[in-house]
Amino acid sequence: MDIKEIAKIIGIEYNGTSFEVTGVNTLKDATSSQISFVTNSKYLKDIEESKAGAIIVNTATAPSVPDSTIALVVDEPYLMMAKVTKYFAPGIEDEDAPKAVIGEGSKVSPKAEIANGAIVGKNCTIMANVYIGSNCVIGDNTILYPSVVVYRDCRIGSDCIIHANTTIGSDGFGFATNKMGQHTKIYQNGNVVVEDDVEIGSSTTIDRAAFGTTLIKQGVRIDNLVQVGHNCEIGEYSVLVSQTGVAGSSKLGRNVVMGGQSATSGHLEIAPFTTLAARSGVTKSIKESGKTFAGFPLMDHKMWLKLQGKLARLIK
Repeated sequence: MDIKEIAKIIGIEYNGTSFEVTGVNTLKDATSSQISFVTNSKYLKDIEESKAGAIIVNTATAPSVPDSTIALVVDEPYLMMAKVTKYFAPGIEDEDAPKAVIGEGSKVSPKAEIANGAIVGKNCTIMANVYIGSNCVIGDNTILYPSVVVYRDCRIGSDCIIHANTTIGSDGFGFATNKMGQHTKIYQNGNVVVEDDVEIGSSTTIDRAAFGTTLIKQGVRIDNLVQVGHNCEIGEYSVLVSQTGVAGSSKLGRNVVMGGQSATSGHLEIAPFTTLAARSGVTKSIKESGKTFAGFPLMDHKMWLKLQGKLARLIK
């Protein structure tokens, strides 16, 4: 889209130089042909370092936009960004893509559906009612049990096992709310990448990224009924036990273990080799590796055990 068309969509006048915008991205990842946005002054440094061709800002952050970048000044940057994402969302299926490619030795149920543009590797097992979307790639020796759904553009590595009714790549829970409390969808235009040797239990959901990739790294083990939000990164060989929830843009280091019904807030980091006991609630980043935590508010596991002991004695 031409930058002038985007200006009309977000309700402002723009009389500068035209250029073709190819997409929307984060400040850090945007290229000169993309636009980005900023909603908070804490990202001023990211504005100055961004390579975006244009940035949607408000009057407070507009002065930080470099001369080489177009500033699109609005009252509600987040809401306007949400409106723009709709125009860069790909089609649900790519009808014009070539027919799906199935690797040698793979067994595909006649009841499965593989969309145009998809690639299935060698020696895979694709069971009944599986759906693999346009431009997906499935690695070698991977098993998809009945009713697994892989949305378009997602990638599953080799030697993976995904159990029944799990969904990979559905939309992240993203929306912008205006002053009247009405919600505008932020179109989730990224994807999900699952690396090699990952096992995912049944009825688990892993959301696609708003921009970029939700990443499940090599060797991860995910139980049944787990929710991984958009733009998360799950480190190598981490273990997520049943009913765990990882909120959007959280980053787990290598070998993190999350016990049953534990959860994280969004936009935080958990150091490698951290263990979270069942029903733990993480609201701040954990920076020191190798520790075990429990409870909500989160605390050292040994302290939590002492606290439970004292509470038990109080009620005797």
